[in-house]
Amino acid sequence: MPATATPYVMPLPTPVEAHRHNYLNHSKGFLSWALTLDHKRIGLMYLAGVSTMFLLGGLFALFFRLELWAPGMQMISQATHNKLFTLHGAIMVFSVIIPSIPASLGNFVLPMMLGAKDVAFPKLNLLSFYLYALGTLFFATTLVWGQVDTGWTFYAPYSTTTNTNVIMALMGAFTIGFSSILTGVNFIATIHSLRPRGMTWFRLPLFLWAIYATSIIMVLATPVIGITTLMLMLERLLGLGIFDPRYGGDPVLFQHFFWFYSHPAVYIMILPGMGVISELIATFSRKHIFGYKFIAFSSVALALFGFLVWGHHLFTSGQSPLASVLFSFLTFSVSIPTAVKIFNWMATMYKGSISLATPMLYALGFLFLFSIGGFTGLFLAVLSIDIHLHDTYFVVAHFHYVMMGGTIIAFIGALYYWWPKMFGRMYNETWAQVGFWLVMIGFNTTFLPQFVAGSKGMPRRYADYLPEYQIYHQISTIGAMILGTGLFIAGGTLLHAMFRGRLAPPNPWGAATMEWQSASPPPHDNFTVVPPVTDPYDHEDFKWKSHEEGFVRTFPKPQTTTRPVHA
Repeated sequence: MPATATPYVMPLPTPVEAHRHNYLNHSKGFLSWALTLDHKRIGLMYLAGVSTMFLLGGLFALFFRLELWAPGMQMISQATHNKLFTLHGAIMVFSVIIPSIPASLGNFVLPMMLGAKDVAFPKLNLLSFYLYALGTLFFATTLVWGQVDTGWTFYAPYSTTTNTNVIMALMGAFTIGFSSILTGVNFIATIHSLRPRGMTWFRLPLFLWAIYATSIIMVLATPVIGITTLMLMLERLLGLGIFDPRYGGDPVLFQHFFWFYSHPAVYIMILPGMGVISELIATFSRKHIFGYKFIAFSSVALALFGFLVWGHHLFTSGQSPLASVLFSFLTFSVSIPTAVKIFNWMATMYKGSISLATPMLYALGFLFLFSIGGFTGLFLAVLSIDIHLHDTYFVVAHFHYVMMGGTIIAFIGALYYWWPKMFGRMYNETWAQVGFWLVMIGFNTTFLPQFVAGSKGMPRRYADYLPEYQIYHQISTIGAMILGTGLFIAGGTLLHAMFRGRLAPPNPWGAATMEWQSASPPPHDNFTVVPPVTDPYDHEDFKWKSHEEGFVRTFPKPQTTTRPVHA
């Protein structure tokens, strides 16, 4: 009698049929998008907002890098330079990096990975998007009204005394913070309540483990920055003595509050990127992920450690030596769960059938760049070294290797991975890889020299510098131009694919997670029936058929066994 039965394989429409009826053309008109409760459309609206602000923040960076080509002020004043880098930092952190993967790709992919039709609270999801849009509008308003020059950290007491429009920028951070909280609550509820029968915690895709850990940080840490920005606004409006020493306040207290949120926020930024890398490496290595439980638990461990290490930002603030030693020790401890992930990713690739498609190139780029960011962070965790490197370009380079070399590189790799699913179109692989190499060359040319300049004492946030640092700034500026070119090619390749790319099959990569068991692009309700729950990293049964069919799961024929007969 049969020992196994062939699992149900859901029939999927052809690419042409999928393009006739999908979530993009399910309903038409501005209001159908503005009032949509479809998680996929909300994810695309987040993506449009994040991409627009990424373009704006990137142009600011290019502009003040051109200004730093030579000593002295070339095109703008020192005050304008301060406003440009403040908006660059605030926009990139609050409007781009934090919401990039969770709010845009997480919204699109998370319910489909669970085989669900939507998130647990669709109306709350739409509200979170409008709060994000409102907060971003507050930041954009400062471009033409008052501007802001405090740096993205809004450090007191300068932020309580400057005559720039700090309150508007704080309103932006405050409002986007509420958006993050609502998104985190929604994702936690969705993962808890909408998993299909058979999808236990240890059959969740690792991307969902990363999103889950990120959501916990969003819910627990973001209220701290909300309260802190609110107190800073009250300080400016009413002259309360909270952070301003003129009224008996303590500016170091602001730093404690700010970094108690902002260091966990680093993991809000990087954990989703790590989840993406787990998906990409497993899929394009054609192997089961190595050490699944270790990677899953390391995401939770990073979320926990993120709350315990904020004090390493205050080594030079005058905090007690004992506190500095403890925070130094805890900072070194963060490397353990990070190393667990990297070693398991490398073990997954070992003896795998690796395909160097564009998403996999970005995954490998992530490993290279993020490792540099992580190793240079160890220098900053050493008390004696950090005293010298604090507030220098070494910190700027380290931060960008972690945030852009980590989160943004993973974000671009995720876009290339899920773009065929989102729009049902394939991109030009040649141009996508040209963009990747320009991004890698430009990024390293921009930020590697800054490690050297910082170690020699070049302070960050300065509009002018001594001639001895000119060569490092000039190399960085050339790299920034190459990086910008690569990013424009990457974005142009995706936009071209959206309108002119060939139709994508349901599963162009042979991925085993549930979103690839839907059509490309998906229908309004994602699935006609809930697809079967299988191992999300079992790629063995997928075979390539054609450009129209893509990878198709070919289950082995059922085996028959004979029941033993006992005397």
